[in-house]
Amino acid sequence: MEKKQFQAESTRLLEMMIHSIYTQKEIFLRELISNASDAIDKIYYRSLTDDQLVFDKDNYFIKISVDKAARELTITDTGIGMTAEELENNLGVIAKSGSLAFKKENDAKDGYNIIGQFGVGFYSAFMVADVVTVTSKALGADTGYKWQSSGTDGYTIEPYAKDEVGTTITLKIKENTEEERYDEFLEEYRLKAIIKKYSDFIRYPIKMDVTKHQPKEGSDSEFEEVQEEQTVNSMVPIWRKNKNELTDEDYEQFYVSKHYGFDKPLAHVHVSADGAVVYQAILYIPESIPFDYYSKEYEKGLELYANGVLIMNKCADLLPDYFSFVKGMVDSESLSLNISREMLQHDRQLKLIAKNISSKIKGQLQSMQKNEREKYEKFYEAFGRQLKYGVYSDFGTHKDTLQDLLMFYSSKEKKLVTLAEYVERMPEDQKYIYYATGESNERIEKLPQTELVSDKGYEILYFTEDIDEFAIKMLRTYKDKEFRSVSSADLGIEPDEQDKAADAENEDNQELFAYMKSLLEGKVASVKASKRLKSHPVCLSTEGDVTIEMEKVLNAMPNSQGVKAQKVLEINVNHDVFQSLKAAFGQDKEKVNLYTAVLYHQALLIEGLPIEDPVAFTNDICKMMV
Repeated sequence: MEKKQFQAESTRLLEMMIHSIYTQKEIFLRELISNASDAIDKIYYRSLTDDQLVFDKDNYFIKISVDKAARELTITDTGIGMTAEELENNLGVIAKSGSLAFKKENDAKDGYNIIGQFGVGFYSAFMVADVVTVTSKALGADTGYKWQSSGTDGYTIEPYAKDEVGTTITLKIKENTEEERYDEFLEEYRLKAIIKKYSDFIRYPIKMDVTKHQPKEGSDSEFEEVQEEQTVNSMVPIWRKNKNELTDEDYEQFYVSKHYGFDKPLAHVHVSADGAVVYQAILYIPESIPFDYYSKEYEKGLELYANGVLIMNKCADLLPDYFSFVKGMVDSESLSLNISREMLQHDRQLKLIAKNISSKIKGQLQSMQKNEREKYEKFYEAFGRQLKYGVYSDFGTHKDTLQDLLMFYSSKEKKLVTLAEYVERMPEDQKYIYYATGESNERIEKLPQTELVSDKGYEILYFTEDIDEFAIKMLRTYKDKEFRSVSSADLGIEPDEQDKAADAENEDNQELFAYMKSLLEGKVASVKASKRLKSHPVCLSTEGDVTIEMEKVLNAMPNSQGVKAQKVLEINVNHDVFQSLKAAFGQDKEKVNLYTAVLYHQALLIEGLPIEDPVAFTNDICKMMV
């Protein structure tokens, strides 16, 4: 029998594909099952125009068989089959897809979509097989044919006696090597796992002879192994079912079965889109944060299916980073795939799906925020930080998308509030959205800088995470209201009698404040009478864009550049301490030096900043006690 040669280009492509295109050898089974499904689909389409052909779905299936002794794995389908010419054209020329041609000729629609489009999936069999044999009998043909190949050395085609219409592919599985264990593709449990992973939602039954243990006849204590044919795929994916047929328990069970997480999802979104791009999706908002979420090991992404066949476990392009916590899947018939189903072209359809998904996620979160506040707060506790990173990243590109999802603890409400809720409550005379930073709500409550703003009756948002202030700096405004730290030099509050008194004290005590500044050279930008302090003797405020909290965060980072905020030491001129300071200035400069050092270190401690010399500070305290 004459052995025919692959085209030169096909030979090179076959070598490249076997060794590099597919990243996992198990993919071969997905490809062959997809081809078998296509073959059955073709009979279905033929029946739409051929009155003599009746398509009874119950008569069509795919069968997986194993012969361990012969090291053979067989995939049989009851599909349309191939003639000798079709075997020559479809299997003799790599990357010529019979499925794609059939789809174009028949304008395949009606919910049955031909999966294979590029014709190289069949050749993935050579990743695991030394010899591939295809026997096939075409619908309406009198005889069958056998195609056989050992790989790049070519192939043969000869007549073959086959009774039933359809195709059988037999793989002679390779022997194990030091690097690869090919025996796994002859193991029942492994084959079932592969089918479940990639082909669970193929619309036709995938049958296997499955080993079962049962009591021997006439015995209660002895057992025997028997083979029983079982359908190992579920066929109908949950996302293609009518939403009205499904319950919350169905969605939760799918979440568990797909191992999306060990928690219970807070919410789910079921999407069926029929617009410019056709796709279905089920998206989940998890309840708790994965242990590795903020590590390099964490992979974002959704499962991606093409017509029910798993293409990618984690398609990162479907989710923006700020929604990377979302779990779930997308199934589409509109995506363009290249020669390997693993490699997805970054085309318009994918981008459109990603954009729509992002919109759906935001809509679900806003709905939770409005209608299920307790549930949203639970979500925000776990993933609010990621939303803030989203506002800050990419130079604030996504701030308009995310700003309404942000929440912060309120000094008035004593709970988390949205920016919209804050702005709605603002008095007419309030110019800014005020915030204060600190390690905890309790610490912020005690900050001296909050006194004036609180006394004016203005609400203060508490920032307790290191990302908070950076995100707000990027946001800049919300509904035309600028954000302003309570530690800012200018609070934008109309001057009152205390302000006028502070201005007068600054005038009267310029020499004292200048002297104190000289003592703190390089540590503070200025010393002045405070307009914000009521009961506390001292505090630090800042000038410029870098605040004290930002300084702490930046300097805690690797390779920090020693960024410093421009600090201002503010003195409460109505406090007894100032009177002692003022009296000492004319009589005892040493005491002024002592008071200045103590006040400065007190201000540092209030801000949670380190003291350069704790011993000197404690000695100064002792001196004041003598």
